[in-house]
Amino acid sequence: MSLVRHLQLACATLILWLYAGMAHADDVANITQLFRSGQQGEAFTQIDALLANKSDRPDLRMLKGVLLVDARRTDEALVVFQQLTEDFPEVPEPYNNLAVLYAARGDFDRARQALEGALRANPGFATAHQNLGDVYAQLAQLSYQRALKAEPTNAEIPPRLALLRKLNEPATSKSSP
Repeated sequence: MSLVRHLQLACATLILWLYAGMAHADDVANITQLFRSGQQGEAFTQIDALLANKSDRPDLRMLKGVLLVDARRTDEALVVFQQLTEDFPEVPEPYNNLAVLYAARGDFDRARQALEGALRANPGFATAHQNLGDVYAQLAQLSYQRALKAEPTNAEIPPRLALLRKLNEPATSKSSP
């Protein structure tokens, strides 16, 4: 699903945000380099040390959440992003990243709720709007599947399901940024 692509795009934006607004850009660069070179344990040790002194920094906490996702530690990432939405409800990115993780688990209702939170925080957040459209398409597909199961002879449902399946296919390379 294309939601995962948006999480990756949000990560690139996040790194630029961290470098632009952070006095300790060298620390972030070092943590990122450690992580990318396979020294994940040391990267997490360093970011935790920074967070011990700067837990009020949503950018550092976002970085930790993103690194947790990259390390496939999604349960921990969910906790980080959820806490960020509670501590900084005005920041839309944690809601978006929660939605991506929920959608990857097939929990489209929670993904929708998270994206609505992102849009309350920033009504112009295009990535959240696009992700919400993807989530609605997934929810529609599930609803039509249930309708077809309840009424297998309904001839109106299969063409709609086919259209939604096509819509929910991963985007081709020609549509990448």
